[in-house]
Amino acid sequence: MLLNKRIPASYMFNKVKWDLLYVLLVSFLVLFITERYQNQLPEMPLTIPAFIGTAISILLSFKLSQSYDRWWEARKVWGAIVNDSRSFVIQIQTLISNTESNIIKKIAYRQIAWCYSLGQSLRGLDPIENLDRLISAQDLDEIKKHNNKPLALLQLHGMDIKKLKENNHLDVFSQIQLDNTLVRLCDAQGKSERIKTTVFPVTYRLFLHAIIYLFVTTLSISLKDVAAIFEIPLLLLISSAFFLLEKSARYMQDPFENRPSDTAVTAIATTIEINIKQLLKETEVPKPYQPEKFYSL
Repeated sequence: MLLNKRIPASYMFNKVKWDLLYVLLVSFLVLFITERYQNQLPEMPLTIPAFIGTAISILLSFKLSQSYDRWWEARKVWGAIVNDSRSFVIQIQTLISNTESNIIKKIAYRQIAWCYSLGQSLRGLDPIENLDRLISAQDLDEIKKHNNKPLALLQLHGMDIKKLKENNHLDVFSQIQLDNTLVRLCDAQGKSERIKTTVFPVTYRLFLHAIIYLFVTTLSISLKDVAAIFEIPLLLLISSAFFLLEKSARYMQDPFENRPSDTAVTAIATTIEINIKQLLKETEVPKPYQPEKFYSL
């Protein structure tokens, strides 16, 4: 997630450098054609590129709105994960007998592992990386059999709760409360996976890029009386604004791609780990996630 810090110009330039290269090539090509065939080409009034620019602005506004909705939905889902993770640990502490402190700690640590595993899985990274510090070797071997590692961890939660009920360490009401929390956690995982796997229409981006290049072409023809030394930088400046907005929208629409614009799932999981370990009155608690750059992961 981008932070309220100064974003390096190099970061923004790297996002649009190839698009600007194409704009530069188009500008030189149009400049060559307009100079060589100046008498044969009809006049291009500025109202035409102005109309196209207005259309681009409307399309970008719509795309930015839709992309932000997806990003904000992802953030709300992970906000719910924070709340339910805290609630889940408080529930197992209050509903399970204190004589079962080992199983309470085991489930709590497994919940921490689930948060990290889900974040890694959504980003296409190894979902069991560094989980050996949080769960037992037996649990780790069990989830390795599954394609969906976070779901396997939730299943282990459910099996432990079932055993506690069978051994009379939980009453029916307490089991229902814990099961409801597990259902909400599973629901949050499903929502995150839906956002991850639902592809924003690629044709929208392609058409938008084509219209931007059309805008650059018509504007270049309209400015044929302007010296090239002023015209080309102006075209690059105007088109870069459109491309940067389009890139911002495209990155926001995919909030789990391990990019600076992502939902900060690692930072959120670290916060959950701190909260849960403090609820368990652990002495070794990690420090809050401190981003080293202009974004938080």
